[in-house]
Amino acid sequence: MTLYSYGQIKESAAINRIFSEWNTADSPGCALGIMRDGQLIYAKGYGMANLEYNIPNSPSSVFRIGSTSKQFTAACTILLVEQGKLSLDKTLKDIYPDFPGYAKKITIRHLLNHTSGIRDYLQLAYLKGLGDDDFYQDKDIMKWLVNQSDLNFTPGNEFLYSNSGYWLLGQIVEEITGMNMADFAKKEIFDPLGMSNTHFHNDHTQIVKNRASGYIPNDKNGFKISMTTLDMIGDGGIFTTIHDIKLWDDAYYNPGVLSKKFWEMMTKQGILNNGEVIDYASGLFIGEYKGLKTVSHGGAFVGFRAELIRFPEEHFSVAIFTNRGDANPTKMAYQVADILLKDKLVNEVNKNSENEDMEISTPAVAFKPEQLVGTYEIEPGVVLKLTIKNDSLNVVQEWNDLTYNISRIKGNTFEISEGGDIRFTFLELKDGFTQQLDIFQHGRKTEIKRKEEIDLTKVNLEDYAGSYYSKELDVKYHFELENNRLKASIESNDQMECRISKTDVFSVKFGLVRFKRFKGSVNGFELDSGRVKNLRFEKE
Repeated sequence: MTLYSYGQIKESAAINRIFSEWNTADSPGCALGIMRDGQLIYAKGYGMANLEYNIPNSPSSVFRIGSTSKQFTAACTILLVEQGKLSLDKTLKDIYPDFPGYAKKITIRHLLNHTSGIRDYLQLAYLKGLGDDDFYQDKDIMKWLVNQSDLNFTPGNEFLYSNSGYWLLGQIVEEITGMNMADFAKKEIFDPLGMSNTHFHNDHTQIVKNRASGYIPNDKNGFKISMTTLDMIGDGGIFTTIHDIKLWDDAYYNPGVLSKKFWEMMTKQGILNNGEVIDYASGLFIGEYKGLKTVSHGGAFVGFRAELIRFPEEHFSVAIFTNRGDANPTKMAYQVADILLKDKLVNEVNKNSENEDMEISTPAVAFKPEQLVGTYEIEPGVVLKLTIKNDSLNVVQEWNDLTYNISRIKGNTFEISEGGDIRFTFLELKDGFTQQLDIFQHGRKTEIKRKEEIDLTKVNLEDYAGSYYSKELDVKYHFELENNRLKASIESNDQMECRISKTDVFSVKFGLVRFKRFKGSVNGFELDSGRVKNLRFEKE
C-alpha cells in the first residue's frame, strides 16, 4: 500500500505512531493536516479510502465531516447578517408563521448558539422508530418540528446541542436568498476561497470524485459500509479535503473574502438569560487546552468522524478526517498538539496532584470488593452497575451496555484495567456498602450516589401495560408484560427491557419514561431522551 504524504517534519515518526493501527491495506483510516503560520507543514493519509478498490486515503480524499460542517452553516448565516439581509434578533415565527407560539421567543442568535430549546430532529426520527437506513426529507423534518407543542426549555435559559437549530438555519438561508444553501455557500464562500473540492452534499446521488467511503466495524473483526441516503444539510453535509480546509483556516487569519467583522461575529460566544457566557459561538467551540485558547468543532455521522481544532495564539491548527465510525479524531488531534506544541502547553502535573490529593483524602482502610457492588445513579435513569465478575470488579454502563473491569491502584481508587484516563474512588461506608462514587476524568470530578433500593413488592407492573400515543410524533409505543418483566417497543419494532428507576419511572434504551397517573390509574407518560425532553404520550 502506498501512502500519500506532504511535507516532512522531525516529529513525523511520533505523529505517525498515533495512526499506526490504521496504517494497513485492510483498514479504513483518515487524512491528517497540520497547519502552522499559514503553511501546510504536514499532510498524510492513513489506511484506505475504499476497501473494495484498494484506494488509499490521502490529503486529496474527500470526506464527509459531520457536525464540523456547522461552522459553514453559521458562516452563511453571518454573511447574510453582515450584508444586512438578516438580523440576529429575527425570530423563527417571523420566518415560519406555522410554528407554535413559542417560536416568537426563538431568535437566529438562539439557533446559532444551541440555546433555542428546539428538540433535535435526529433524536425525533429515532423516537419515531426510524432507523439509520430509513429515508426522509426536509419537508418531513419541518412537519415534525412544527408539530412539537413544546420546547426542551425556555429559549436562552440553557445550552443544549440541537441539530434542528442548524438544519433550520440552512432552511432560513434558502428562504432569505431564494437559493439552496449549497449554492449560496459555493457562490459566497467556497469559490472565492478556492475551495474547489468542498460542497454541501444535498443530493445523495451526486457523484463525488475522490470520495472516501465510510465504514464501521462488523462482528468479524472487519468492516462494513456505513453511508447515508439522507440529503439534509445545515447540521452537517459538508464534504471536503485537507487541502481545502487549509484554505478555510487561512481565511481565519487573513480577512479578505471574509472580513474581520465576520470573524468577530463568528467567534462571539453565546450568553444565557442569566448572563452566563457559554463556550459555544457560531458553529464553533471556544475553549482552552493546557493553557492555550482553542477554536474547534468535531463531527460524527454514519461511518465518518472529524475534528478541526485551531490554536489561534500559536497560528497552529490540526484537521483529522476519518472514514471509520469507531474513530476518536478529537483525542488524536490533541495528541498531535501535545507533540508539536509541547513547549507551549502548560504542564498538568499540578492538576493531577490535586486529583490525587482528593483521592488520598479518602479512608485509609481499603474497602472490600463486596462493599463496592451495587448500582450508582449519575442522573435519573442513567446508572452504573458494579458486580464481582471472575474475581474482578466489573462495571456496566446500563445506558449503552458497555462493560469493563476496574482494578485497584491505591486505597479505594480504581482505574479501568485495559487502560484509560478515568479513575473511580469509593467513599462513605454505611450498612456495609459504599454510598458515593467519585469519577475523575480530564481533571473533572463527578459525584455519584448509590441508587436507593426499591421495594418491588409495591410495584404492580400491570399498571403500565398498554399502548400510548404521541400526537407530537404521531407514533405509538407499546408496553407489555413478559415473564414478569416490562418491555417496550416503538410501533412494531423490537422490544426493549424496562429497568425500574423508582416508582412510576423506568429507564429504557430510548430514554427515561415517567408515567403519569390520574385518580390512581396510569394515563400517560413523559419521555426524556437525550436532546428531546418532556415528550408527552397519552394512554389509549
